[in-house]
Amino acid sequence: MELFRANSEDAAGYHENGWWGNDTVGSLVASWQAVNPEGVAFIADGRRYTWAEYHSDADDIARAILAGEPEKGERIAVMMPDGPAVHAVFVGIERAGCVAVGIGARAGDREVAHLLSLTGAQTLITAPSQHGRDAASLRADVGVMGVTINRHLLVGLDARVVDPALPEGVEMELDYPQRPIHPDELFLLNSTSGTTGLPKCVMHTQNRWFYFHKLAAEAGGFSKDEVFFGALPAPFGFGLWTAHFTPTALGAPTVVMDRFDADEALDLIERERVTVLCCVSTQFIMLLNAQAERPRDLSSLRSMFTGGEAVPYERAAEFEETTGAKVLQFYGSNETGALSHTSYATDRETRLRTAGHVIPEMHVRLLNPETHAEVPPGVEEGQPACKGPATALGYWGDDAANSALFTDDGWMLMGDIVRIDAEGVLTVVGRTSDFIIRGGKNISAPAIEAELATHPSVAMVAAVAFPDPVFGERVCAYVELRPEANVTLEELVSHLRDRSVSREWWPEHLVIVDELPRSSGGKVAKGDLKADAMKRSAEMHRP
Repeated sequence: MELFRANSEDAAGYHENGWWGNDTVGSLVASWQAVNPEGVAFIADGRRYTWAEYHSDADDIARAILAGEPEKGERIAVMMPDGPAVHAVFVGIERAGCVAVGIGARAGDREVAHLLSLTGAQTLITAPSQHGRDAASLRADVGVMGVTINRHLLVGLDARVVDPALPEGVEMELDYPQRPIHPDELFLLNSTSGTTGLPKCVMHTQNRWFYFHKLAAEAGGFSKDEVFFGALPAPFGFGLWTAHFTPTALGAPTVVMDRFDADEALDLIERERVTVLCCVSTQFIMLLNAQAERPRDLSSLRSMFTGGEAVPYERAAEFEETTGAKVLQFYGSNETGALSHTSYATDRETRLRTAGHVIPEMHVRLLNPETHAEVPPGVEEGQPACKGPATALGYWGDDAANSALFTDDGWMLMGDIVRIDAEGVLTVVGRTSDFIIRGGKNISAPAIEAELATHPSVAMVAAVAFPDPVFGERVCAYVELRPEANVTLEELVSHLRDRSVSREWWPEHLVIVDELPRSSGGKVAKGDLKADAMKRSAEMHRP
């Protein structure tokens, strides 16, 4: 099977300019285990996981995958908690010449079934237990939705791989064929929010993330003694570069947790002398709050990379004053990579109040959001489009989504309205799409509405963002009831749980209204509801 890969003409230019190279994560892990086998690759669950273990475990996983005789480029679904094992699985899949399908460890059954069906993945790799549910139960629940899993490999937190189809104790003996994925080729698919409610799958090459690493290393002034803390799940873009790519490129240790906990994270930062923290805004606010309750020595921190949602100026400034680290960010998406960024050289006002300077090689243009025509000279505001070495290959198996992602002449679009000043500084001023950004994750408001509308008490519903000092935004449902009906927030949540809807979609605020406000065109006036939600939030969080 021929793998998707970057456009050859574009790729040649990226290689010529030094933005792309010929390394893969698998080849770098092999190199580090050769020169520094006892060096620490990951710190997790109270143990140190060496480059030699990383390399050996990835080989074992590759052998287990190849025992099933997959075609080159076959998709292998991965649904595991964060930790060293999930990274070994990704490298094992790469070495087996297959493509990983990264699924969030807390994804609902319907999301899992959709992703397996969309990508055609018939092999699933999970931990023996997924948040208290055994692997057999997961497989059965997904099977009820019409998805067949032909092979289910179990990988424990120690990265030991087990094939339940084989008798216990039987080891898989297999020569190791060399058919590595080229860094310009598709190596991983991960999910991103879709306006229909069903996630889309973004196609990633490794070189786009190695280029992102170069940006981060320059922005943060990384040295050879860095210790990283990756607080984001590995299947998603931010988690990929902060734990899978950058530390491996540098040969640096990374602290990872299977589930984020602010107090435990602070203890780890202090104990391991972490120098680079990578987290979304929600997480660093939780860290600040926990630090105020019980201070730790965070003097080792040099930088904190954040993003995925708006960075609150006051809290970011407080983080810098508390830790002495500089708060840095990239602006972009899972699809586009980075369009702009801040760095150590950027002044505080620009770093914390804007998305930083536009990256020249990403060729950012501003378009009219209605026509996608380029805005006239002198106009500083519009919908950004880009084309450069950080972009993904597009969406897997979704022509309609790709038509919305790309302009007719091949430029990739962001779903925001931004301003770019004469100095090349980018500031986000609005959105073109109806998303709620909770804890750095985009959640489709129309998709939530479609689910809530299935409740028998709900006549009409609108979902909007409810501003929140920790999560940035939470889901708020405004509901018109059917005659003689009533409903509570708990009942709506229970209804979505029973429908296997992912937890992030569950509303956290409910407002019952006699009638939803309408615009002159008859549509729900979401602007009025957003203003009301802002007012309610301000009252709720008033000191």
